[in-house]
Amino acid sequence: MFRKNLKKDPELFQNVSEGLRRLYRTKLFPLEDTYRFHDFHSPALEDADFDNKPMVLLVGQYSTGKTTFIRHLMEQDFPGMRIGPEPTTDSFIAVMHGEQDGVIPGNALVVDPKKPFRKLNAFGNAFLNRFMCAQMPNPVLESISIIDTPGILSGEKQRISRGYDFAAVLEWFAERVDRIILLFDAHKLDISDEFSEVIRALKNHEDKMRVVLNKADQISTQQLMRVYGALMWSLGKIINTPEVVRVYIGSFWAQPLLVPDNRKLFEAEEQDLFLDIQSLPRNAALRKLNDLIKRARLAKVQAYIISSLKKEMPSMFGKESKKKELISNLGEIYHRIEKEHQISPGDFPNLAKMQELLNGQDFSKFAALKPKLLEAVEDMLANDIARLMAMVRQEEAAMPSQVVKGGAFEGTMTGPFGHGYGEGASEGIDELEWVVGRDKPSYDEIFYTLSPINGKVSGAAAKKEMLKSKLPNTVLGKIWKLADVDKDGLLDDEEFALANHLIKVKLEGHELPPTLPEHLVPPSKRGTVLEE
Repeated sequence: MFRKNLKKDPELFQNVSEGLRRLYRTKLFPLEDTYRFHDFHSPALEDADFDNKPMVLLVGQYSTGKTTFIRHLMEQDFPGMRIGPEPTTDSFIAVMHGEQDGVIPGNALVVDPKKPFRKLNAFGNAFLNRFMCAQMPNPVLESISIIDTPGILSGEKQRISRGYDFAAVLEWFAERVDRIILLFDAHKLDISDEFSEVIRALKNHEDKMRVVLNKADQISTQQLMRVYGALMWSLGKIINTPEVVRVYIGSFWAQPLLVPDNRKLFEAEEQDLFLDIQSLPRNAALRKLNDLIKRARLAKVQAYIISSLKKEMPSMFGKESKKKELISNLGEIYHRIEKEHQISPGDFPNLAKMQELLNGQDFSKFAALKPKLLEAVEDMLANDIARLMAMVRQEEAAMPSQVVKGGAFEGTMTGPFGHGYGEGASEGIDELEWVVGRDKPSYDEIFYTLSPINGKVSGAAAKKEMLKSKLPNTVLGKIWKLADVDKDGLLDDEEFALANHLIKVKLEGHELPPTLPEHLVPPSKRGTVLEE
């Protein structure tokens, strides 16, 4: 296994992934190994865990559109794909990039050192027979990998055992993926016992979680409002956090909308979700850094718990009875460690789960507290992580265009079907006439009531009129900067019309552009602006 090297020298890293790998091997792994972290919480990390592409995990009850969602993103079928109203996907399928189409079965997949799945071997043959990797050349998969999961069962079906711990497998994936997407069908919002168990297993990963209310085009607006409220109520009972989970509403497939009333809503929601997924490659290093910090905090707590139990154990007689006593009093031990080492209660592992795992352990073989191991991790958190954080920002600045491309993402980027094309400040972008000219006669009437001097109105006069919109001064100030094209502190009739047009854009709920688009520049000013 990894070498236990705690030599304190200034760490120099070529990149973030290499830095995380070295910190884990030299500083965190020795602590994990000594205090049996891998038996209680999560297997040891491998090189592939630091080098792999961002992964998206799709979770949902059967027939919520998980596989169709993947096909919609990639605009291409993948090997092993099956779609139907019944529980069709009966396997975990890792959809990854490859030069040729093909399927790698689970048993072969977990021995490949280049894939981040080797530790799934612990779940046994019952799981591995239901695990595969679908490889294919697709531009979307050049940036991310997608994990399709079996549909979560409901009713009588959930009584049939899968032969492996489904929730534990999902928890393993949740620790390693960058985004978890929970899919719900607008027609069936019942959350089964198995689904509730799964969501609770994902409890420590709410920051990665997004919710998609799929097939929303099949119901009316009034029904959709009720379904959305019911979904939020159901999720609130299972996800015990004060924050509201982000829910995206839409119909994620390439078919005509059945009820097109909410088309604009679905387009905006899809755009938001796509932007979230597209940002994953850019934020991948930060996510791995964040996960390593979470892991280090848990490993520290594990060390304090194990060493405390070791300290309480008798050297000769009564070991078994003492072990039972310590397990039943584990809550008190948590409280003592919390006060003694100033550790947040949120950093401690689940009490009931920890008690269950401790039952099968030999306390006499536990290690006593080794301050040097803890000091190495403290040094990593206090110093090395800060240096890596700075490197993350540098890497992000060096690769600003690192986004997911291809598939459905291309259709919403450019052209007349791009999100927001021809709306708000983009209205009239491909027209020959100045779009502001349509309403200019009505704006001119107001302009001439402000007593212009030499064809221009002062800032004070324009301000009185612009304040009637009731927009905040910060917004009106930006509109003034955009409308005062020649920067003379006055507005002529064209600039005044432009200011009113931008006010209308904002009042209709659109964002203002950071700079004035070329098609909004007043005709008389176009030559001078283009020269500048």
